[in-house]
Formats: sequence, structure tokens, C-alpha cells
Amino acid sequence: MKLIITRHGETIENTKGIMQGHLPGKLTKKGIEQAKKIAITLKNEKIDFFFSSDLKRAKDTIKEIYKYHKSKPLIYTEKLREKDLGELTGKTKKEFNWSLKSYYFVIYENKEGEKNKKFLKRAKNFIDYLYKNYKEKTILITCHNGIGRAIISYITNKEYNKDISSFNNNFIYLFEIIKKNNKYSYTKKRKIIK
Repeated sequence: MKLIITRHGETIENTKGIMQGHLPGKLTKKGIEQAKKIAITLKNEKIDFFFSSDLKRAKDTIKEIYKYHKSKPLIYTEKLREKDLGELTGKTKKEFNWSLKSYYFVIYENKEGEKNKKFLKRAKNFIDYLYKNYKEKTILITCHNGIGRAIISYITNKEYNKDISSFNNNFIYLFEIIKKNNKYSYTKKRKIIK
């Protein structure tokens, strides 16, 4: 399976340091331009299926990419949503007094938010579903930083919090994935769109 992972364009909330979680998010002018540049970069790519988070910022981004591939199926799914941040949703890192301790809280102790174990399992289940149903296809997904990192963590068998860094709104990841003995092997290319 060939998997192309893109992140939504920059949002107003990103520029203000607001933790979005399940908020819809509104693309900035720069975010719209990022989406258009990703679309142009991928316009000649043979893509069989498109999947996107159902949150507005991802939908607005994939709308630009999809303009060049309208004959292919496009599926919106909550399985690609960002992590539910619970009580932190809509707050800035400054409001929350962001620190390593705060980060630990977001990941492990946030009582109202999505637990890390459940979040990572959601990413795993989605990739397993794609591989089972679209093994010989090229899939593009448009998602968010957290869920994108969780997916990459699962594919590469690396630790989410230690080994997988954040990726900017202008990144495209391309993976060729093969599953052997219940583990994925892959080749990866990372491309930044300027």
C-alpha cells in the first residue's frame, strides 16, 4: 500500500497557540496557500482513495487537493480527528502554563480528554483497516499533527512521544507499506512544500 499523509493548512488557532483538539479550526490565508501548494505537488500523483478528518480545517485542506482528483472517492471520518484534549480544548499553552509537567498531563492524566492508549489504538486500527481493504492502492489522508504522528509511530514501530516529532502544516509524508509477520515494513520519503 502506498500511503500519503498530509496535515491541514495553518489555522488562525495555530497562529495564536490555541490547542484545537476537536475544534473545527479556520485556515489562514497562508494555510489556504499551503493547501494549494500541496495540491499542485500531488496533482499528477495516481491516488485511488482520499480520506480526511471530518474537522473543518482538514476538510478545507483536502478540498484543494481533491480538485485534481474528483473522479476518486473521498471519505470524511472522525477516525482521523485530532486527539480530544478535553478541558484543554480552546486554551492557549500560555493559559495552561505549558511545561513538561503540563505535557505529561495532556498525554496521560487529562480526565476529560482522550487517553493516549485509546488515541494510539485509534491510529493503529485505522491503518490496519486501510491495509486490509486497500493493500494494492494508493491512499491519501489529510489529518492533524497528533493523529498523523500516531499513524507514523505505528507504521514505523517507533515511540510516539520520543521518536516522532511534530510535522508542520506544509509536510507531505509518503510511505510504501508492506505487512509481514504482523509488522509493517516501509520506505519513507518526507517532502516539505515551501
